[in-house]
Amino acid sequence: MKWIAAAVVALVLVACSAEPPRGGKRALPGPVPAGVSYRDATGATAPRLTLSLVDGTQVSTEDLWRDRPLVLVFFSSWCGHCGRTQAEFTALAEKHRDVVTFLGVAGRDSDADLRRYLDEHRVNYPVARDDEGQSAGRAFALREPPLVALVAKGGALVKGWPGGTTAGTVEAELANLVQRR
Repeated sequence: MKWIAAAVVALVLVACSAEPPRGGKRALPGPVPAGVSYRDATGATAPRLTLSLVDGTQVSTEDLWRDRPLVLVFFSSWCGHCGRTQAEFTALAEKHRDVVTFLGVAGRDSDADLRRYLDEHRVNYPVARDDEGQSAGRAFALREPPLVALVAKGGALVKGWPGGTTAGTVEAELANLVQRR
């Protein structure tokens, strides 16, 4: 009987100490820090989407760009270019954690393949799954991943890079939008 109680306690401890899956709501940024402001941008309003993060949390792109710029990174686990550039985007997201929101949008991946990709590439920002009809990708004219889109605070679509781009290119564009004192 004592061994059953010990086993139950051990299972509870392991379950409580397990790291939550990557890409969920815990990866959403906190408040914008003091001393940060954003330049206005002009352009068409980016598509307004409601998506489910990998942990089931519903997010709206409109809510995400309300207080800060939003970088959308459309990818798939089977996309070789996506995997080769993911470390750069993970590092860029970490560098701008509370100043810019990064949102990955995964398309056409099984749950297991997506979890493996997020773990293997140590993705540190929230990730949503596109629906079966790929409506998020279609809204941004995605034909095949990767695609990166930059949305200014307030929702103006600044730039899109079909076929992907480098984190350095995105960072240069962010430098035009983000002002730190």
